[in-house]
Amino acid sequence: MHIETSPINDSSLPAWRRLALATVLGWAIWTLMTGSLGWQELLAGLLVAALVSFLAAPQLALLDGLIVRWSLPWHALRYLAVFLAALLRSNLDMARRVLSPALPIRPEIVRVPTRMRSDFGRLLLANSITLTPGTLTVDLEDDMLEVHWIDVGEESDREQRTQAIARYFEDYLLEFVE
Repeated sequence: MHIETSPINDSSLPAWRRLALATVLGWAIWTLMTGSLGWQELLAGLLVAALVSFLAAPQLALLDGLIVRWSLPWHALRYLAVFLAALLRSNLDMARRVLSPALPIRPEIVRVPTRMRSDFGRLLLANSITLTPGTLTVDLEDDMLEVHWIDVGEESDREQRTQAIARYFEDYLLEFVE
């Protein structure tokens, strides 16, 4: 038995696949939130997920950058773990800065190149950067992000540190998003 491991999207997902993907994801979220495996709950969740997916169909084109394959849940969960670890580290770093009498900050807006090709990938990257304290995505244009950074550091390693802002998340995002 051969399991397809390549992406099912060449440049975009067909509308029915986007709808099916959104329905399955919505149903999974419903099931996790209700905590019940009773057939009534599962059926209600499926109906609600299908209805919401149908009503949101025009906006589902955003999912075109998603690389749908069997390993998608694994890669998404791995990215979530990496993101949560970065969130914890940056929160602790911001707390240290705020509590320091010297207030060690050197704020600046930096341009950060991205390898993400799809709108969905760039959106996930920009939001991941914004949600980690100390950085805020100000603008997104083509393959460049403008990020307000609370501490750009010394001039000598600024370029390397600037590229690391996106690279850290991109390495994991590129496993399931273009």
